[in-house]
Amino acid sequence: MRAISYLAVFALSATTLVGMARAEAPKGWSDDLAKALEKAKSTNKAVLVEFTGSDWCPPCKMMRENVFSKKEFMAAAAKNFILVEIDMPKGDKTVAEKNQPIVEKYKVDGFPTVILLDSAGKEFGRFYATEHPKTEAFLQRLATELEKKGLD
Repeated sequence: MRAISYLAVFALSATTLVGMARAEAPKGWSDDLAKALEKAKSTNKAVLVEFTGSDWCPPCKMMRENVFSKKEFMAAAAKNFILVEIDMPKGDKTVAEKNQPIVEKYKVDGFPTVILLDSAGKEFGRFYATEHPKTEAFLQRLATELEKKGLD
């Protein structure tokens, strides 16, 4: 009987840990695209949307560590963009189900994908984040996209 109790406690603990495995969005990032678009309109900024699999995607984890969580990136990107992370974690079905319609709407076919939207919500850039795995290169890509759009 005691073994069954221990097994039940272990199973509940493991389930809780798997649910917690999803990393929270880096500080300064939103997880609400609709609110970000509203803020973009009022501040006349663009929106950078990063589609990620925070708890299962090695390239996503690498980009978070090497670029998206860096102070240099945050300071520079926040000048022109509202930052949004749309996560598709395997360990949090509620978050994945909430974000699935957004992934489908933007026809995201791989992770990590970055989509740039103007303040009206119109897409003007799309690329795989791993094309620019260093902060300086990523920021240069953003500057290039803004310049092409005439938003620099």
